[in-house]
Amino acid sequence: MTKDQAHYPPVDAVSVGLSGRCPRCGDGALFAGFLSVKPACGACGLDYSFADAGDGPAVFVIMIVGFIVVGLALWLEVNYSPALWVHLIMWIPLATVLSLGLLRALKGLMIALQYRNKAAEGQIDHG
Repeated sequence: MTKDQAHYPPVDAVSVGLSGRCPRCGDGALFAGFLSVKPACGACGLDYSFADAGDGPAVFVIMIVGFIVVGLALWLEVNYSPALWVHLIMWIPLATVLSLGLLRALKGLMIALQYRNKAAEGQIDHG
């Protein structure tokens, strides 16, 4: 990651990350599509080549959505014992909607936190 020499007032990494805005200025869009990151910010020109969220957002989505859906499915099964088709029509759409809703927000959050904390690849110091 190259050193950022621009002077911008600090923005809240959580709010700009969750809303998919530029982590430096908070104005430009971070995403070009649903999950694809733009090459640079349209407002301040920040190069987004540093942005690599990897599998982090997907892992958090799996944990959060899995906890919610499995917990609710177990509660419904224990209390009402519905037929299998009821579980299928309830939990598959809910898991899909929650996963898609959280994935973009958490990817933006991870990228914004990378920028704020100046995260970079590890290097071995040969002294």
